[in-house]
Amino acid sequence: MIADLWQDLRFGARMLKKPPGFTLVAALTGKFVKGMIVMPLLWPVSLALVTQDTPKPKSASPFVKIPAGEFVMGSANGGDSEKPPHKVVISRGFEIGKYEVTQAQWEAVMGGNPSRFKGADLPVEQVSWEDVQAFLQALNAKKDGYVYRLPTEAEWEYAARAGTTGDYGGTGNLAEMGWYGANSGGKTHPVGTKQVNSWGLHDMHGNVWEWCQDWYDKEYYKSSPTTDPPGPAAGTRKATRGGCYSYSADRATSSSRAHPAPDAHYDIIGFRLVRTSN
Repeated sequence: MIADLWQDLRFGARMLKKPPGFTLVAALTGKFVKGMIVMPLLWPVSLALVTQDTPKPKSASPFVKIPAGEFVMGSANGGDSEKPPHKVVISRGFEIGKYEVTQAQWEAVMGGNPSRFKGADLPVEQVSWEDVQAFLQALNAKKDGYVYRLPTEAEWEYAARAGTTGDYGGTGNLAEMGWYGANSGGKTHPVGTKQVNSWGLHDMHGNVWEWCQDWYDKEYYKSSPTTDPPGPAAGTRKATRGGCYSYSADRATSSSRAHPAPDAHYDIIGFRLVRTSN
């Protein structure tokens, strides 16, 4: 009855060809959905057989392997917190989410959806850094062979630049790479609808700011270690990166930094996952 496994090229979700009267959708492991028969695969995708035709939510978020390497972090053209540009070595490869975490993923783990702009494919927002820590704790409790966390600022910028040195990764054209104040219509958009950067990552510029693990310090670059900088040991604010749907182009650069409080809930902030083998 079920045949022809095929690859969803946009979202990397493996799906089954539907028989008459059924629709197959990607669903997160660990979430029972009424009316579905869920066959678990590796997180974050399961195959779900639904007994009626429904839209397929873009809830799969495959990870991209980022190699170890080095780059110049910061920018001479940016704000004071982006200076001085300095060499950073990423000594270990890591995997980072191809997309920002979606509302479907958040709801599957946490059981609710705090976002202002509702949509399964949209990035989750109005989640604080502290909320994200609770999400990570719940996700890691599944013990699927990986440890999930937020990226450091250095890892985030390294992945966003993807070997480039200009303001924007990928094509270098922000309108092609991300949703920001000039093209978003004042709202978030489904993840993965703009072009990928050179390392296969979507939405590193715009859509929503992304929480990083680090505490924020405007002066940190003046004394940060060269290899795998972890961020300041303490602080009162957390770093976010990437700009968002309502900000100008200069805030969506690879080097731009923001610094909300860790308990802040804004409809312009979401996040992206990093994972390492356990």
